[in-house]
Amino acid sequence: MASSNINTEGINYEGKIRRNLSPSQLYEDALRYEPGTAISSSGALIAESGKKTGRSPKDKRVVEEASTVDDVWWGPVNKKLSEESFAINYERAADYLNTRERLYVFDGFAGWDPKYRIKVRVVCARAYHALFMNNMLIRPTAEELENFGEPDFTIVNAGQFPANKFTKGMTSSTSVSISFERKQMVILGTEYAGEMKKGVFTVMHYLMPKAGVLSLHSSCNEGPAGDVSLFFGLSGTGKTTLSADPQRPLIGDDEHVWTESGVFNIEGGCYAKTIDLSAEKEPEIFNAIRFGSVLENVIYDRNTRVVDYTDKTITENTRCAYPIEYIPNAKIPCVGGNPKNIVLLTCDAFGVLPPVAKLTPAQAMYHFISGYTAKIAGTEEGVTEPEATFSACFGQPFLVWHPVKYAQMLAQKMQEHNVNVWLVNTGWNGGAYGIGKRISLKYSRAIIDAIHSGELEQAEYTNYGVFNLQIPTAVPNVPAKVLDPSQAWEGSPEEFQETIGKLARLFQSNFKEYADKATPEIIAAGPQL
Repeated sequence: MASSNINTEGINYEGKIRRNLSPSQLYEDALRYEPGTAISSSGALIAESGKKTGRSPKDKRVVEEASTVDDVWWGPVNKKLSEESFAINYERAADYLNTRERLYVFDGFAGWDPKYRIKVRVVCARAYHALFMNNMLIRPTAEELENFGEPDFTIVNAGQFPANKFTKGMTSSTSVSISFERKQMVILGTEYAGEMKKGVFTVMHYLMPKAGVLSLHSSCNEGPAGDVSLFFGLSGTGKTTLSADPQRPLIGDDEHVWTESGVFNIEGGCYAKTIDLSAEKEPEIFNAIRFGSVLENVIYDRNTRVVDYTDKTITENTRCAYPIEYIPNAKIPCVGGNPKNIVLLTCDAFGVLPPVAKLTPAQAMYHFISGYTAKIAGTEEGVTEPEATFSACFGQPFLVWHPVKYAQMLAQKMQEHNVNVWLVNTGWNGGAYGIGKRISLKYSRAIIDAIHSGELEQAEYTNYGVFNLQIPTAVPNVPAKVLDPSQAWEGSPEEFQETIGKLARLFQSNFKEYADKATPEIIAAGPQL
């Protein structure tokens, strides 16, 4: 227990504070006081997040303050909230927490590099939330806790209590709001723990560029020679799967910062999807689900406590949070040198993007800003054919600055360190979804292996029209026909041209939003019809 006083205004901690408890103590409290909590057969704590089983991006707000108003990319991602409304939400959260019999406080760090890390304090009323953040933040040593002092940022989680819908700026009973000036985040009306994780990332996504270093929504691993690779990709593109490589230690699976000396992971743990999880497909994640881990919203056998990972009764977004050291080849501390390769992952359900292409610096910027992937039929209600999805910088919901700022910083880093950038499509080949086939995982792994061995850097390339991409003529263990989508296409040439034209126009239409701040060179690096 740290000696520093807790100074979170308006919250009464006398006599009921449960501070920096061990996982064992948090298990005991969760089982005793929180309905729906159990211990799985492998030892993980099973918890329920209530009505909300995913993030609520439409309810996220950033306070409009004189000190930050000119920095923030205002719009659909960062919606403005007045200082007065934030104060009302804070007071509402404090009032609720003051009625609780127990309050949990967890103090941890965001960022493995001591030069850039921030001290984060979590104040909440659920043991499950405290254990979740114990896993996701970096756990201080006893000495670091003793000298923790005041936090740089505080999360006040009163998620069991709703926001007042009549408070100006509220659109529902859920509110997730951040004040950079007050260094606080307030959560009302959602008990989904992932809001805290992504709240910390949003804060780092603001503070790190301000400090001159680049925050990235990416996974990261390191080869035997110390060569670091960054993997960007939206949900379903293979970011976690392809960065999990037994030959390459994992630095982190989701959030990183690139500094003057290399990269560091922001987090102390991983937050993995568990739907359809199996020991055969993803042994590292499967075996990390043990004592200390938190399983969310899963269905399990009431007698054996064995979890059924195929059951989507509560949600398709079942997840597990565990400390990063539960992954056998995690690199601790989670830091590495300057990246040698950057992989932009996309799952193209139109079947026209190549399995791999080497990008020029301008193309790298264009595709990074675009952040393209495709939803497929069946993933969401109403999606009956492939649907293009663009998420700037492969993480639009968490951006604070304009996407071009992150892209320009990335361009500078790439130039300084002569980094190779690759576009890797893990989606369809031979035709669009429903006609073609998903590119085999073994081919995608062979492509990543060829990037890491240096073979692809030395390969012969040919130009791939419309998107003007350089594609290799051969990759070990990948059929040549697969490498060129126009050759793999099983329909007519006219259908191919029509489909690639459709996707190109979607790219062009999406990029209009960023064109005013992008250079002519970046704009020209997109598809040309």
